[in-house]
Amino acid sequence: MAAETIAIVGESGTGKSTSLRNLNPQETFIISTTGKPLPFRKYKQKYTELKKSKDGFVGNYYVSSDYSKIINMLKIINLKMPQIKQVIIDDWQYMLSYEFVDRATEVGYSKFSELAQHAMEVLRYSEQMRPDCKMIFITHSENTGDAMNPKYVIKTIGKLLSEKVTLEGMFTYVFFTKIVKGDDDKMQYKFLTNTDGECVAKTPMGMFEDLLIDNDLAKIIQAIDDYNGDE
Repeated sequence: MAAETIAIVGESGTGKSTSLRNLNPQETFIISTTGKPLPFRKYKQKYTELKKSKDGFVGNYYVSSDYSKIINMLKIINLKMPQIKQVIIDDWQYMLSYEFVDRATEVGYSKFSELAQHAMEVLRYSEQMRPDCKMIFITHSENTGDAMNPKYVIKTIGKLLSEKVTLEGMFTYVFFTKIVKGDDDKMQYKFLTNTDGECVAKTPMGMFEDLLIDNDLAKIIQAIDDYNGDE
């Protein structure tokens, strides 16, 4: 069985990384492409940099935007860290952006093909992870429609991924961020569970009763396990 893949998609500041706040750090590993601080209290106590020890590996946080290093890290988690039940790649889109900037002076279109290939290699290896280890990709969205008829999808670099590959179709679950005003007039950070005509969110029929749910990955993973009968 292939590992389940989850995409959390949205603009900056809409609650993507905050959704990690209630995950069990003993079962969670974060691969950060930017090394930016996590937006919740005492994250440094929960997530410590990976180090190699005489007994194996300790820590649950690793920083790299290099696709080959990310794949190597996934191999270590897959084979050497059985306690890890969810791996977060935050933010997957920056893996593409940083390589694009590093290769900005290259002439021709081959770099775009290689960028797409590298993105797909990370996705494909993610599907080969242990079935009990969920892969969660946090990434940005873009509007491929217009102001009157928006269509929000996973943001990419170049046309190969966006035109030749429907990225949303490669994930088992796709959640889009939404910020709505609550009854108390305060803004609430939510996840969209299925398409609303603008965002291509998707989850299996009957997994969630509501179109909008709290941006809490711990609750989402529990809902997935309950739906699939894993718990």
